[in-house]
Amino acid sequence: MPITVSGDGTVLTKTSFQTQVSRNPLVERQPVQVEFSHDLPDIPVMPQTLLILDLLIQEPCVDLREVSRVVLGDLGATLQILRLAGREYGNAEGRPTRVEDCIADIGLEACLKAVSAQTVANDGRRTSVGEFWAHSREIAEYSRMVAEDMPGINPDEAYLTGLLHAIGMLPALLGWREAGITDGALAGLRIAKRWSLPHPVMELFNEMHLTGYATRWSGIVQKAHLRATRSSINCPFERGLRPQLQRDGTTQPEPVNLL
Repeated sequence: MPITVSGDGTVLTKTSFQTQVSRNPLVERQPVQVEFSHDLPDIPVMPQTLLILDLLIQEPCVDLREVSRVVLGDLGATLQILRLAGREYGNAEGRPTRVEDCIADIGLEACLKAVSAQTVANDGRRTSVGEFWAHSREIAEYSRMVAEDMPGINPDEAYLTGLLHAIGMLPALLGWREAGITDGALAGLRIAKRWSLPHPVMELFNEMHLTGYATRWSGIVQKAHLRATRSSINCPFERGLRPQLQRDGTTQPEPVNLL
């Protein structure tokens, strides 16, 4: 069963995919010890996202655009595919950065395997995770809307920066114990570097944390927050555009290599 894109072109052959919707989700009763010098735990995905993807690939022709749309509606699913691309290509020139291109280039089976690695646990954190995912998706939608009125800005890239703007809060949200990092904003910068996330996302974190950067992407995300419903997740953008990383006025955030 082929996967189709615009123009009726076949890009991938359908493969089997087994979700974890019917299984018991992984419940993390203790924080996971994390070293940022090594890879990080899988990001969980909402069970309903896996169910929809499972239904989509049962169709006679799998629409890659629709699969990508579903993935981009789930923060965890998006990160799992982007980090897979980061492992595969790093920051190499010409690497795929859109979710749709990542799936087409890496392969449906590998991407869906990454997406289904972990579901949101049915424990005390489920409500908080759901609120975080919903906030990220809302900011992404408004970021796209803001970018549509700005010449020279790609709305899809704006959506992605909006979706990933608060990933530095994931370690605390998911119960990780990351060694040596206590600041959620700095954790976001480290995560973006570690996973070789797309250039606009890296630019967003540079704008947030490094003096002298223009505020193109962070300005869009800030405007999105002004339009969105105020969340309950203590988002850095609701505390101010540039979170204070210096605790004693002497520690400077490290620069990020965009190459």
